[in-house]
Amino acid sequence: MIFYINTVTHEVHKENCSWKPTVNFSCLGVFDYPYQAVAAAKKAGYSNADGCAYCCPGMHTK
Repeated sequence: MIFYINTVTHEVHKENCSWKPTVNFSCLGVFDYPYQAVAAAKKAGYSNADGCAYCCPGMHTK
C-alpha cells in the first residue's frame, strides 16, 4: 500500500484515506503496515510523524 505524509502536520496517511491532504503532501513509498511508513517518515527527518486517526489508528498517538 502507498503511504503519504502531510509535510506541514507530519501526519501519515494511506493512499485511499479521505483525510489525506490535497496539498502539502509527499509520497513515503510502499509499505505493508502503517508502522513501517511512520518509521520511514521519522528516518526521513519528520521526527514528529504520527499516523492518521482514521486510516492508521494504531499509529495515531497525538
